[in-house]
Amino acid sequence: MSVETLVGDMARAARAASRQIARCPTHRKNAMLLRLADLILENAAIIRQENAVDVEQARKSGLSAAMIDRLTITDATIRSMMNGLREVALLEDPVGSSSRSFRRPNGLEVSRVRIPLGVIGIIYESRPNVTIDAAALCLKSGNAVILRGGSEAHHSNQVLAGLIARALEEAGLPKESAQVIPVRDRSAVTTLLQQEESIDLIIPRGGESLIRFVVENSRIPVLKHYKGVCHVYVDKGADFEMAERICVNAKVQRPGVCNAMETLLVHENAAPVFLPIVAEKLIAAGVELRGCEKTCRILPRAKTATEADWPAEYLNLTLAVKVVSGMDEAVAHIAAYGSSHTDAIVTRDYERARRFVREVDSSVVLVNASTRFNDGGQMGLGAEIGISTTKLHAFGPMGLEELTTTKFVVFGDGQVRE
Repeated sequence: MSVETLVGDMARAARAASRQIARCPTHRKNAMLLRLADLILENAAIIRQENAVDVEQARKSGLSAAMIDRLTITDATIRSMMNGLREVALLEDPVGSSSRSFRRPNGLEVSRVRIPLGVIGIIYESRPNVTIDAAALCLKSGNAVILRGGSEAHHSNQVLAGLIARALEEAGLPKESAQVIPVRDRSAVTTLLQQEESIDLIIPRGGESLIRFVVENSRIPVLKHYKGVCHVYVDKGADFEMAERICVNAKVQRPGVCNAMETLLVHENAAPVFLPIVAEKLIAAGVELRGCEKTCRILPRAKTATEADWPAEYLNLTLAVKVVSGMDEAVAHIAAYGSSHTDAIVTRDYERARRFVREVDSSVVLVNASTRFNDGGQMGLGAEIGISTTKLHAFGPMGLEELTTTKFVVFGDGQVRE
């Protein structure tokens, strides 16, 4: 069977399955998710075994450390997948809820009711846990899903696909409700992007090159973010102990992810005292600092930043640092070089915090907290399917509600339009 035939058949099967999953009652969807969590625990050794094959091949292929980190399934990853499934099962089902109801002067009762999007295609790199997270959110929100993971995670994704299919069938739901494309051929991606009659939305997750490829080749609407150039701005008068904790966490805890800090902005009044304090901790953690001229005067160990550093998404232990004259320059810098992903301010001044929140146009803006909190699980959405930096139709972490839309439902009593 050709790749084109395989993917086309999968898309049509997903469209048929979507009609059944869309009307599935909440308790059956939840039972399926809980059973899948149990299956992951029961098959943890097999999952790790298959993942080890992928990791070994990735190392031989010369994949970056950041990519291998995302690819690796640990005991913590297993627990995270299980906990994510159980958390999604506990979340309120958005399908069928009414967001607004009103009565027209002619007596018509008008409501906006949440419905599934239909069929979602998800294209992603490395992280095999996305297979579980994405399937859970799509199925709980009444959508069918076709998943196309990176070839580097082929063995991991196939074993997880088998567990998802088993959980669906045990729940009496069509296994085509959540499918993983079983071939590595890259033409499967381009073929998937042409299935506009069967698929309603494409969500790519991965590096900028992957996302741009998807956008350029898709006939289907794409919900995306290209990269995460995240900033922390340390304001004048900030609590330096708090700022240090936030900056070190935002950069060091997991540098290879999209919500890690890539640029540190520091008010010129705070810089002479704060930069040496935070630099000591960052350098001790292995961070390479690339600073503006003012930064380098304060921190002789910092390398001189170039223009290319300001819009860079390093995804490693490299940090751009700039001393700014104040809020105006900080906000202007973020507007010029940011990616509308995640930006934070550390300040004691409530009014300045409110101004930063109002003027910085990012999907998540934080006050006195690490950028690492831009995450569906951390923000109470359960497992997230991705972070959107577009505004149609979602902005920020995407959970259950963001995988639905609304339709109008109108009840009348014989009204006709005059």
